[in-house]
Amino acid sequence: MPQASTNGARYSEVARKTNETDIKLSLGVDGTGTVNIETDVPFLNHMLDLFAKHGQFDLAVEARGDVDIDDHHTVEDIGICLGQTLREALGDKSGIKRYASVFVPMDEALAQVVIDVSNRPHFEYRAEYPSAQVGSFSTELVHEFLWKLALEARITLHVIVHYGKNTHHMIEAVFKALGRALDEATSIDPRVKGVPSTKGVL
Repeated sequence: MPQASTNGARYSEVARKTNETDIKLSLGVDGTGTVNIETDVPFLNHMLDLFAKHGQFDLAVEARGDVDIDDHHTVEDIGICLGQTLREALGDKSGIKRYASVFVPMDEALAQVVIDVSNRPHFEYRAEYPSAQVGSFSTELVHEFLWKLALEARITLHVIVHYGKNTHHMIEAVFKALGRALDEATSIDPRVKGVPSTKGVL
């Protein structure tokens, strides 16, 4: 599979093979934005590149799927794999900031991503796109990807696209904000002793 370097200990990789997809994915949380992505879904490649660069994650993805049917299974399963690696890479979550809220503009579009690395998977999504497609990519798959990411990473994820006119710009703002919010929420705060929860566990 393509290799992504990782400069920190918080790293995980996963392989997932079904009758519909064959995916290998690695994630370094403490990275420099080194990316190597090879999938059958060009628009998702672009979005994952933005996500990793803006989150300073080292990300490698090699994915093949039944895109002759449509992109659904490939996009969904990459979301699953990314969530699994994120959860594993964070370990017991000691010292993390846990929360983040990030706004990102992309020309006329504005997106907001709010995250709690809570071990309680929940997803809220507020987005209405002018177009049902960006090239051959169905915009409904953005929801599918984000929901599976939140579920497998066991995070609370709120995504709001406040406004926009260009569907590509709106989705791009979401993925940039997602990267930046996850970077902030998973970053280590030296003031935090143990996990940032009165329960003593996340």
